[in-house]
Amino acid sequence: MNKILTFGVYDYFHLGHIRIFKHCKEYCDYLIVAVQNQKSILKFKPDAKILYSTEERKEILESIKYIDKVIVYDTLCPEYLETVDFDTLALGEDHVGGRFDIAANWCKEHGKNVVRLKRTPGICSSEIKKTINRK
Repeated sequence: MNKILTFGVYDYFHLGHIRIFKHCKEYCDYLIVAVQNQKSILKFKPDAKILYSTEERKEILESIKYIDKVIVYDTLCPEYLETVDFDTLALGEDHVGGRFDIAANWCKEHGKNVVRLKRTPGICSSEIKKTINRK
């Protein structure tokens, strides 16, 4: 069974997220989505405006037909990746540098595949946040 792991905050949920999950599911038997813990988000971004709690975001994700399992993570790091049973890590095309490169390198060193997924043009959580904050 081929298992793909992808991750994100998923607070400003949008069509781009659905398309990522759908695309992942085309290449795996089992899709694991990791949602970031609210405490971790606030640790790194204390001024972040979070719409939904960790449990609410988890519930939203669990209702999506493409997703087989939802887990919660604090930080994407090798220690966390070691705790998850997966074959392929799906990263966004913009997930480069720092912790993303560390995670990708860990995967390569441990026989895991890494794929880069394209963004849905014109859809971005950051832009949604800006639009909401302007109103």
